[in-house]
Amino acid sequence: MKIVSIAVSKKKGTRKVPVDSVHIIEDHGIAEDAHAGPWHRQVSFLAAESIAESRSRGLDVTFGDFAENIATEGIDWKTMPIGTRLRLGDSVVVEITQIGKECHNRCAIYYKAGDCIMPREGVFARVLKGGEIRSGDPVEYVTS
Repeated sequence: MKIVSIAVSKKKGTRKVPVDSVHIIEDHGIAEDAHAGPWHRQVSFLAAESIAESRSRGLDVTFGDFAENIATEGIDWKTMPIGTRLRLGDSVVVEITQIGKECHNRCAIYYKAGDCIMPREGVFARVLKGGEIRSGDPVEYVTS
């Protein structure tokens, strides 16, 4: 299980731009990201395999296009129980708070990509411990 892409945006409802590394702030989220703040969806996750599946169906999408903060390999986010804690890299710890989301209207992502998988497959977390993460960092379950 590892991080394959990290992406940020200044505005909600838009695609995110991939970056090599980010600083994650405890009980806030990714510094400089529009979705960060004092709520339960501070960081978003999506499986790289889901993005690849969207491409195989003919959508012209890549990392960040679904407004996910972190894309991973080797994790089936759709089956992740709420409350699961994960370590990202050496120090960041997050707790899963929500699987999927309700979209009340079609955002710019839907119109650009022709579909948005975040309502079905995106996972959201709050940050329990901050730190730095980079693309390629491992993702591990926290058992205590």
